[in-house]
Amino acid sequence: MSTESYEDAIKKLGELLSKKSNLGNVAAAKIKKFTDELEELDSNKLDAVERIKSGFIHFKKNNFEKNPSLYNELAKSQSPKFLVFACADSRVSPSHILNFQLGEAFIVRNIANMVPPFDKTKHSNVGAALEYPITVLNVENILVIGHSCCGGIKGLMAIEDDTAPTKTEFIENWIQICAPAKNRIKQECKDLSFDDQCNNCEKEAVNVSLGNLLSYPFVRERVEKNKLTIRGAHYDFVKGTFDLWDLDYKTTPAFALS
Repeated sequence: MSTESYEDAIKKLGELLSKKSNLGNVAAAKIKKFTDELEELDSNKLDAVERIKSGFIHFKKNNFEKNPSLYNELAKSQSPKFLVFACADSRVSPSHILNFQLGEAFIVRNIANMVPPFDKTKHSNVGAALEYPITVLNVENILVIGHSCCGGIKGLMAIEDDTAPTKTEFIENWIQICAPAKNRIKQECKDLSFDDQCNNCEKEAVNVSLGNLLSYPFVRERVEKNKLTIRGAHYDFVKGTFDLWDLDYKTTPAFALS
């Protein structure tokens, strides 16, 4: 990387143009282009900061200051009734879709809304995100929400060989959690188009995650004692629909469905 200073660069440019005046128009055009790029870069940075600031100001004015009793209660404790697993996709915020209010839902978001099977040595972040709301906050409902046009599911369905070396640092290893869903859809829906297969896999992957939830002892114990309910869902933001279904733990294996 060059360590030449701004002043040195300007000096050299001036010396060059004094010797070769015919380059003046070319230099002017390049300087204008470079100036426009710098202005755009600065504008984008400023726009991001302003968006963050204006967003908080709007929240504080229209929510925080208008609901002092709510925020006073939330400052003391939280008692959410729902634990929600949802995709990190920017188009599918559970709070917007289901109109959850602050303190109502403990939300975990990741790529393709997946829940891995119980394993103390892998994906401990998911285990912690499960253990805390269930054993400490005593949530009564777990909801796993899949959604339309899911990039994670499309990536999963596009993997031809589960044993082949991965092309990404993290993504492929993560989405392979729901490989059983992909294998089932590939077998049962082989005559469908790729897009239709993906749509079916979006729902089947939710079922795999529901089965994986029961591999966590503290989840299964509460489900068996009717203290905790597990449900799956699929949100289609193209059609504006929301499908919801229950899990029958008596007929669901403790690990990933196959």
